[in-house]
Amino acid sequence: MSKDSGTAAEAVVAAAGDEAVRPFRIDVPQADLDDLRGRLARTRWAARLPGEADGARGVPVDLLQELAGYWRDGYDWRRREARLNAFPQFMTEIDGQDVHFLHIRSPEPDALPLLLTHGWPNSFVEFAELIGPLTDPRAHGGDPDRAFHVVVPSAPGFGYSAPPAGTGWTVERVAGMWAGLMRRLGYERYGVEGGDLGAYIAPRVAEADPERVAGVYVLGGLGFPSDEDVPGMTDQERAAYAELTSAEWMSGVDHHALLRAAPQTFAYGWQDSPVAALAWMTQKFREFNSSGKPLEEAIDRDLFLDNVSLYWFTGTFGSSSWPMYDSEGFGWPKGQKAVPTGVYSGLPWTRRFAERESRIVHWPTGNPVTHHFIAMQAPDALAADLGAFFAQVR
Repeated sequence: MSKDSGTAAEAVVAAAGDEAVRPFRIDVPQADLDDLRGRLARTRWAARLPGEADGARGVPVDLLQELAGYWRDGYDWRRREARLNAFPQFMTEIDGQDVHFLHIRSPEPDALPLLLTHGWPNSFVEFAELIGPLTDPRAHGGDPDRAFHVVVPSAPGFGYSAPPAGTGWTVERVAGMWAGLMRRLGYERYGVEGGDLGAYIAPRVAEADPERVAGVYVLGGLGFPSDEDVPGMTDQERAAYAELTSAEWMSGVDHHALLRAAPQTFAYGWQDSPVAALAWMTQKFREFNSSGKPLEEAIDRDLFLDNVSLYWFTGTFGSSSWPMYDSEGFGWPKGQKAVPTGVYSGLPWTRRFAERESRIVHWPTGNPVTHHFIAMQAPDALAADLGAFFAQVR
Protein backbone atom coordinates (compact mmCIF):
# COMPACT_ATOMS: atom_id res chain seq x y z
CA MET A 1 0.00 0.00 0.00
CA SER A 2 1.49 3.28 -1.07
CA LYS A 3 1.36 6.51 0.88
CA ASP A 4 -0.37 8.14 -2.10
CA SER A 5 -3.27 5.66 -1.83
CA GLY A 6 -3.88 6.62 1.77
CA THR A 7 -3.78 10.33 0.96
CA ALA A 8 -6.23 9.86 -1.90
CA ALA A 9 -8.64 7.97 0.33
CA GLU A 10 -8.54 10.74 2.91
CA ALA A 11 -9.18 13.30 0.17
CA VAL A 12 -12.32 11.45 -0.91
CA VAL A 13 -13.57 11.35 2.66
CA ALA A 14 -12.98 15.09 2.95
CA ALA A 15 -14.75 15.70 -0.35
CA ALA A 16 -17.77 13.84 0.98
CA GLY A 17 -18.17 16.70 3.42
CA ASP A 18 -19.04 14.54 6.40
CA GLU A 19 -17.08 15.25 9.57
CA ALA A 20 -18.46 12.05 11.12
CA VAL A 21 -15.97 10.02 9.04
CA ARG A 22 -12.84 9.71 11.14
CA PRO A 23 -9.54 7.89 10.60
CA PHE A 24 -8.99 4.61 12.44
CA ARG A 25 -5.90 2.57 13.22
CA ILE A 26 -5.59 -0.87 14.81
CA ASP A 27 -3.55 -0.71 18.00
CA VAL A 28 -3.88 -3.80 20.18
CA PRO A 29 -2.53 -3.13 23.71
CA GLN A 30 0.57 -5.09 24.61
CA ALA A 31 -1.26 -6.39 27.68
CA ASP A 32 -3.75 -8.13 25.37
CA LEU A 33 -0.93 -9.80 23.45
CA ASP A 34 0.69 -10.96 26.69
CA ASP A 35 -2.66 -12.24 27.95
CA LEU A 36 -3.21 -14.24 24.74
CA ARG A 37 0.20 -15.89 24.96
CA GLY A 38 -0.35 -16.67 28.63
CA ARG A 39 -3.72 -18.28 27.99
CA LEU A 40 -2.30 -20.34 25.13
CA ALA A 41 0.55 -21.53 27.36
CA ARG A 42 -1.92 -22.59 30.09
CA THR A 43 -4.25 -24.54 27.82
CA ARG A 44 -5.95 -27.51 29.45
CA TRP A 45 -5.96 -29.85 26.48
CA ALA A 46 -8.81 -32.24 25.81
CA ALA A 47 -8.07 -35.95 25.62
CA ARG A 48 -7.82 -37.59 22.22
CA LEU A 49 -11.07 -39.39 21.39
CA PRO A 50 -11.26 -42.72 19.54
CA GLY A 51 -11.20 -42.08 15.81
CA GLU A 52 -10.08 -38.47 16.34
CA ALA A 53 -6.79 -38.66 14.43
CA ASP A 54 -8.44 -38.55 11.01
CA GLY A 55 -10.68 -35.66 11.95
CA ALA A 56 -13.82 -37.77 12.25
CA ARG A 57 -14.48 -36.37 15.74
CA GLY A 58 -13.47 -32.80 14.96
CA VAL A 59 -10.16 -30.95 14.80
CA PRO A 60 -7.33 -33.40 15.62
CA VAL A 61 -5.44 -32.67 18.86
CA ASP A 62 -1.99 -32.83 17.22
CA LEU A 63 -3.01 -30.36 14.52
CA LEU A 64 -4.48 -27.90 16.99
CA GLN A 65 -1.51 -28.14 19.37
CA GLU A 66 0.88 -27.34 16.53
CA LEU A 67 -1.25 -24.43 15.34
CA ALA A 68 -1.71 -23.05 18.87
CA GLY A 69 2.03 -23.31 19.47
CA TYR A 70 2.73 -21.32 16.33
CA TRP A 71 0.12 -18.72 17.29
CA ARG A 72 1.85 -18.35 20.67
CA ASP A 73 5.53 -18.43 19.67
CA GLY A 74 5.88 -18.00 15.90
CA TYR A 75 3.10 -15.73 14.70
CA ASP A 76 4.03 -12.04 14.80
CA TRP A 77 0.89 -9.98 15.43
CA ARG A 78 2.74 -6.66 15.40
CA ARG A 79 4.03 -7.33 11.89
CA ARG A 80 0.60 -8.42 10.72
CA GLU A 81 -1.05 -5.46 12.46
CA ALA A 82 1.25 -3.09 10.57
CA ARG A 83 0.32 -4.83 7.33
CA LEU A 84 -3.39 -4.34 7.98
CA ASN A 85 -2.80 -0.73 9.01
CA ALA A 86 -1.25 -0.09 5.60
CA PHE A 87 -4.85 -0.03 4.33
CA PRO A 88 -6.54 3.32 5.06
CA GLN A 89 -9.22 2.65 7.67
CA PHE A 90 -12.06 4.77 9.00
CA MET A 91 -15.01 4.81 11.38
CA THR A 92 -18.39 6.43 10.84
CA GLU A 93 -21.83 6.26 12.40
CA ILE A 94 -24.69 4.95 10.28
CA ASP A 95 -28.16 4.06 11.56
CA GLY A 96 -26.93 4.64 15.10
CA GLN A 97 -24.09 2.14 14.66
CA ASP A 98 -20.34 2.74 14.52
CA VAL A 99 -19.10 1.15 11.30
CA HIS A 100 -15.46 0.34 10.57
CA PHE A 101 -14.36 0.31 6.94
CA LEU A 102 -11.36 0.23 4.64
CA HIS A 103 -11.25 2.72 1.77
CA ILE A 104 -8.51 2.29 -0.82
CA ARG A 105 -8.43 4.51 -3.88
CA SER A 106 -6.99 3.18 -7.12
CA PRO A 107 -4.20 5.12 -8.88
CA GLU A 108 -6.32 4.73 -12.04
CA PRO A 109 -8.57 7.84 -12.21
CA ASP A 110 -11.45 6.08 -14.04
CA ALA A 111 -11.64 3.15 -11.64
CA LEU A 112 -15.11 1.93 -10.65
CA PRO A 113 -15.93 2.07 -6.93
CA LEU A 114 -16.51 -1.44 -5.57
CA LEU A 115 -18.07 -2.38 -2.23
CA LEU A 116 -16.86 -5.73 -0.85
CA THR A 117 -18.75 -7.51 1.95
CA HIS A 118 -17.01 -10.29 3.87
CA GLY A 119 -18.46 -13.57 5.08
CA TRP A 120 -18.78 -15.46 8.37
CA PRO A 121 -16.67 -16.43 10.29
CA ASN A 122 -14.47 -13.98 8.47
CA SER A 123 -13.76 -10.24 8.48
CA PHE A 124 -12.22 -7.54 6.32
CA VAL A 125 -9.07 -9.69 6.54
CA GLU A 126 -10.73 -11.87 3.90
CA PHE A 127 -9.78 -9.29 1.25
CA ALA A 128 -6.23 -8.47 2.35
CA GLU A 129 -4.70 -10.29 -0.64
CA LEU A 130 -7.39 -9.15 -3.09
CA ILE A 131 -7.19 -5.38 -2.59
CA GLY A 132 -3.90 -4.91 -4.44
CA PRO A 133 -4.96 -6.70 -7.66
CA LEU A 134 -8.27 -4.81 -7.61
CA THR A 135 -6.99 -1.29 -6.95
CA ASP A 136 -3.78 -1.49 -8.98
CA PRO A 137 -4.10 -4.22 -11.63
CA ARG A 138 -1.34 -2.56 -13.65
CA ALA A 139 1.16 -3.44 -10.89
CA HIS A 140 -0.15 -7.02 -10.75
CA GLY A 141 -0.03 -7.83 -14.45
CA GLY A 142 -3.69 -6.97 -15.06
CA ASP A 143 -5.67 -4.54 -17.18
CA PRO A 144 -5.61 -0.99 -15.74
CA ASP A 145 -8.99 -0.34 -17.39
CA ARG A 146 -10.44 -2.84 -14.91
CA ALA A 147 -9.29 -1.11 -11.75
CA PHE A 148 -11.49 -0.41 -8.72
CA HIS A 149 -11.67 2.01 -5.82
CA VAL A 150 -12.33 -0.43 -2.98
CA VAL A 151 -14.55 0.02 0.10
CA VAL A 152 -14.64 -2.80 2.67
CA PRO A 153 -17.01 -2.27 5.60
CA SER A 154 -17.05 -4.58 8.62
CA ALA A 155 -20.55 -5.93 9.20
CA PRO A 156 -22.19 -5.02 12.53
CA GLY A 157 -20.73 -7.12 15.33
CA PHE A 158 -17.69 -8.12 13.27
CA GLY A 159 -14.23 -6.77 14.10
CA TYR A 160 -14.26 -3.08 14.95
CA SER A 161 -17.86 -2.36 13.90
CA ALA A 162 -20.23 -1.99 16.85
CA PRO A 163 -22.40 -5.00 17.66
CA PRO A 164 -26.10 -4.77 16.83
CA ALA A 165 -27.81 -2.54 19.38
CA GLY A 166 -30.81 -4.85 19.64
CA THR A 167 -32.50 -7.87 18.13
CA GLY A 168 -34.17 -8.08 14.76
CA TRP A 169 -31.19 -7.26 12.59
CA THR A 170 -31.51 -8.26 8.96
CA VAL A 171 -29.35 -8.27 5.87
CA GLU A 172 -31.74 -5.68 4.40
CA ARG A 173 -30.88 -3.30 7.24
CA VAL A 174 -27.15 -3.79 6.70
CA ALA A 175 -27.62 -3.30 2.95
CA GLY A 176 -29.27 0.06 3.63
CA MET A 177 -26.30 1.04 5.79
CA TRP A 178 -23.87 0.11 3.01
CA ALA A 179 -25.81 2.18 0.48
CA GLY A 180 -25.64 5.09 2.94
CA LEU A 181 -21.90 4.62 3.34
CA MET A 182 -21.31 4.80 -0.41
CA ARG A 183 -23.39 7.98 -0.62
CA ARG A 184 -21.43 9.44 2.27
CA LEU A 185 -18.21 8.77 0.38
CA GLY A 186 -19.59 10.62 -2.62
CA TYR A 187 -19.87 7.71 -5.03
CA GLU A 188 -22.62 8.11 -7.64
CA ARG A 189 -22.14 4.70 -9.26
CA TYR A 190 -20.56 1.58 -7.84
CA GLY A 191 -20.52 -2.21 -7.88
CA VAL A 192 -21.16 -4.59 -5.00
CA GLU A 193 -19.60 -7.96 -4.23
CA GLY A 194 -20.18 -10.53 -1.54
CA GLY A 195 -19.60 -14.12 -0.56
CA ASP A 196 -21.09 -16.16 2.29
CA LEU A 197 -22.84 -13.51 4.46
CA GLY A 198 -21.89 -10.99 1.78
CA ALA A 199 -23.84 -12.99 -0.82
CA TYR A 200 -26.99 -12.32 1.21
CA ILE A 201 -26.23 -8.61 1.68
CA ALA A 202 -24.97 -7.67 -1.82
CA PRO A 203 -28.26 -8.25 -3.71
CA ARG A 204 -30.12 -6.25 -1.07
CA VAL A 205 -27.75 -3.28 -1.61
CA ALA A 206 -28.88 -3.21 -5.23
CA GLU A 207 -32.51 -3.16 -4.13
CA ALA A 208 -31.78 -0.38 -1.65
CA ASP A 209 -29.85 1.75 -4.18
CA PRO A 210 -30.78 0.61 -7.72
CA GLU A 211 -29.99 3.92 -9.38
CA ARG A 212 -26.37 3.85 -8.21
CA VAL A 213 -25.48 0.15 -8.22
CA ALA A 214 -23.97 -0.96 -11.55
CA GLY A 215 -24.10 -4.67 -10.81
CA VAL A 216 -24.10 -7.37 -8.15
CA TYR A 217 -21.38 -10.03 -8.03
CA VAL A 218 -21.58 -12.99 -5.66
CA LEU A 219 -19.14 -15.83 -5.17
CA GLY A 220 -21.79 -18.54 -5.32
CA GLY A 221 -24.95 -19.94 -3.80
CA LEU A 222 -27.48 -18.33 -6.14
CA GLY A 223 -29.91 -20.73 -7.74
CA PHE A 224 -29.36 -23.58 -5.28
CA PRO A 225 -32.42 -25.75 -5.92
CA SER A 226 -34.70 -27.08 -3.21
CA ASP A 227 -36.43 -30.42 -2.75
CA GLU A 228 -39.54 -28.80 -4.22
CA ASP A 229 -37.64 -28.35 -7.49
CA VAL A 230 -36.77 -32.05 -7.81
CA PRO A 231 -39.98 -33.19 -9.59
CA GLY A 232 -39.29 -30.70 -12.38
CA MET A 233 -35.66 -31.73 -12.86
CA THR A 234 -34.26 -33.89 -15.62
CA ASP A 235 -32.73 -37.24 -14.68
CA GLN A 236 -29.29 -35.73 -15.11
CA GLU A 237 -30.17 -32.80 -12.84
CA ARG A 238 -31.58 -35.13 -10.17
CA ALA A 239 -28.34 -37.12 -10.15
CA ALA A 240 -26.29 -33.92 -9.88
CA TYR A 241 -28.56 -32.64 -7.09
CA ALA A 242 -28.18 -35.88 -5.12
CA GLU A 243 -24.40 -35.72 -5.48
CA LEU A 244 -24.37 -32.07 -4.42
CA THR A 245 -26.48 -32.56 -1.30
CA SER A 246 -24.36 -35.52 -0.18
CA ALA A 247 -21.07 -33.63 -0.50
CA GLU A 248 -18.88 -33.46 2.59
CA TRP A 249 -19.16 -29.66 2.91
CA MET A 250 -22.94 -30.05 3.21
CA SER A 251 -22.69 -32.44 6.18
CA GLY A 252 -20.31 -30.62 8.52
CA VAL A 253 -21.10 -28.94 11.82
CA ASP A 254 -24.43 -27.13 11.37
CA HIS A 255 -23.37 -23.73 12.66
CA HIS A 256 -26.69 -22.22 11.59
CA ALA A 257 -28.64 -24.48 13.96
CA LEU A 258 -26.02 -24.27 16.69
CA LEU A 259 -25.85 -20.48 16.74
CA ARG A 260 -29.57 -20.08 16.30
CA ALA A 261 -30.18 -22.22 19.40
CA ALA A 262 -27.60 -21.14 21.98
CA PRO A 263 -25.03 -18.55 20.80
CA GLN A 264 -24.57 -17.13 24.30
CA THR A 265 -23.61 -20.54 25.67
CA PHE A 266 -20.85 -21.11 23.14
CA ALA A 267 -19.63 -17.51 23.28
CA TYR A 268 -18.33 -18.03 26.83
CA GLY A 269 -15.79 -20.58 25.63
CA TRP A 270 -14.74 -18.56 22.58
CA GLN A 271 -14.35 -15.41 24.65
CA ASP A 272 -12.34 -17.05 27.45
CA SER A 273 -10.23 -19.69 25.72
CA PRO A 274 -8.15 -18.86 22.63
CA VAL A 275 -7.76 -22.59 21.92
CA ALA A 276 -11.54 -23.05 21.95
CA ALA A 277 -11.80 -20.11 19.54
CA LEU A 278 -8.98 -21.48 17.38
CA ALA A 279 -10.58 -24.94 17.29
CA TRP A 280 -13.91 -23.47 16.16
CA MET A 281 -12.32 -21.40 13.41
CA THR A 282 -10.17 -24.33 12.28
CA GLN A 283 -13.23 -26.60 12.16
CA LYS A 284 -15.16 -24.22 9.92
CA PHE A 285 -12.26 -23.28 7.63
CA ARG A 286 -11.43 -26.98 7.17
CA GLU A 287 -15.03 -27.77 6.27
CA PHE A 288 -14.99 -24.90 3.79
CA ASN A 289 -11.85 -26.30 2.13
CA SER A 290 -12.45 -28.36 -1.01
CA SER A 291 -8.91 -28.19 -2.39
CA GLY A 292 -7.91 -31.67 -1.25
CA LYS A 293 -4.93 -30.06 0.47
CA PRO A 294 -4.38 -29.37 4.18
CA LEU A 295 -5.86 -26.07 5.30
CA GLU A 296 -2.44 -24.47 5.75
CA GLU A 297 -1.65 -25.20 2.09
CA ALA A 298 -4.98 -23.87 0.84
CA ILE A 299 -4.83 -20.63 2.86
CA ASP A 300 -1.71 -18.98 4.21
CA ARG A 301 -1.40 -19.80 7.91
CA ASP A 302 -0.59 -16.23 8.94
CA LEU A 303 -3.58 -14.91 7.00
CA PHE A 304 -5.83 -17.45 8.71
CA LEU A 305 -4.44 -16.39 12.11
CA ASP A 306 -4.92 -12.72 11.23
CA ASN A 307 -8.63 -13.41 11.12
CA VAL A 308 -8.66 -15.53 14.29
CA SER A 309 -6.61 -12.89 16.12
CA LEU A 310 -8.94 -10.10 15.02
CA TYR A 311 -11.91 -11.99 16.43
CA TRP A 312 -10.01 -12.67 19.65
CA PHE A 313 -8.78 -9.14 20.27
CA THR A 314 -12.18 -7.60 19.48
CA GLY A 315 -14.15 -10.24 21.39
CA THR A 316 -16.64 -10.65 18.56
CA PHE A 317 -17.20 -14.41 18.35
CA GLY A 318 -20.63 -14.01 19.89
CA SER A 319 -21.72 -10.71 18.36
CA SER A 320 -20.78 -11.86 14.84
CA SER A 321 -23.32 -14.68 15.16
CA TRP A 322 -26.36 -12.44 14.69
CA PRO A 323 -27.00 -13.60 11.09
CA MET A 324 -27.80 -17.00 12.61
CA TYR A 325 -29.47 -16.17 15.92
CA ASP A 326 -31.57 -13.38 14.40
CA SER A 327 -32.92 -15.70 11.71
CA GLU A 328 -35.72 -18.26 11.74
CA GLY A 329 -33.89 -20.87 9.71
CA PHE A 330 -31.37 -21.48 6.97
CA GLY A 331 -31.99 -20.29 3.43
CA TRP A 332 -29.75 -19.87 0.40
CA PRO A 333 -28.96 -16.35 -0.90
CA LYS A 334 -31.73 -14.69 -2.86
CA GLY A 335 -31.12 -12.78 -6.07
CA GLN A 336 -32.60 -9.54 -7.37
CA LYS A 337 -33.63 -8.11 -10.73
CA ALA A 338 -32.92 -4.42 -10.13
CA VAL A 339 -29.45 -4.65 -11.74
CA PRO A 340 -27.39 -7.30 -13.59
CA THR A 341 -25.85 -10.17 -11.62
CA GLY A 342 -22.62 -12.11 -12.04
CA VAL A 343 -21.19 -15.04 -10.11
CA TYR A 344 -17.66 -16.30 -9.58
CA SER A 345 -18.69 -19.95 -9.69
CA GLY A 346 -21.94 -21.56 -10.76
CA LEU A 347 -22.86 -25.08 -11.74
CA PRO A 348 -24.15 -25.12 -15.35
CA TRP A 349 -27.39 -26.91 -14.45
CA THR A 350 -28.31 -24.51 -11.62
CA ARG A 351 -28.23 -21.36 -13.74
CA ARG A 352 -31.86 -21.74 -14.80
CA PHE A 353 -32.90 -21.78 -11.15
CA ALA A 354 -30.88 -18.63 -10.44
CA GLU A 355 -32.47 -16.85 -13.38
CA ARG A 356 -35.88 -17.10 -11.75
CA GLU A 357 -34.93 -14.22 -9.47
CA SER A 358 -31.82 -12.64 -11.05
CA ARG A 359 -30.74 -11.08 -14.36
CA ILE A 360 -27.66 -13.26 -14.86
CA VAL A 361 -25.13 -11.91 -17.34
CA HIS A 362 -21.98 -13.64 -16.07
CA TRP A 363 -21.91 -17.34 -15.09
CA PRO A 364 -18.45 -18.86 -15.69
CA THR A 365 -18.00 -22.57 -15.03
CA GLY A 366 -14.21 -22.86 -15.23
CA ASN A 367 -13.01 -20.65 -12.38
CA PRO A 368 -10.91 -22.46 -9.75
CA VAL A 369 -13.00 -23.31 -6.69
CA THR A 370 -10.91 -24.79 -3.91
CA HIS A 371 -12.05 -22.91 -0.81
CA HIS A 372 -15.23 -21.20 0.30
CA PHE A 373 -13.21 -18.05 0.98
CA ILE A 374 -11.72 -17.85 -2.49
CA ALA A 375 -10.43 -14.28 -1.98
CA MET A 376 -7.93 -15.69 0.53
CA GLN A 377 -6.93 -18.64 -1.61
CA ALA A 378 -6.98 -17.35 -5.22
CA PRO A 379 -7.13 -13.53 -5.13
CA ASP A 380 -5.72 -13.06 -8.65
CA ALA A 381 -8.35 -15.32 -10.24
CA LEU A 382 -11.12 -13.56 -8.34
CA ALA A 383 -9.80 -10.10 -9.25
CA ALA A 384 -9.68 -11.05 -12.93
CA ASP A 385 -13.23 -12.34 -12.88
CA LEU A 386 -14.55 -9.31 -11.03
CA GLY A 387 -12.93 -7.16 -13.71
CA ALA A 388 -14.53 -9.22 -16.47
CA PHE A 389 -18.02 -8.90 -14.99
CA PHE A 390 -17.96 -5.20 -14.19
CA ALA A 391 -16.48 -4.40 -17.61
CA GLN A 392 -19.87 -5.57 -18.98
CA VAL A 393 -22.10 -3.51 -16.67
CA ARG A 394 -20.26 -0.37 -15.61
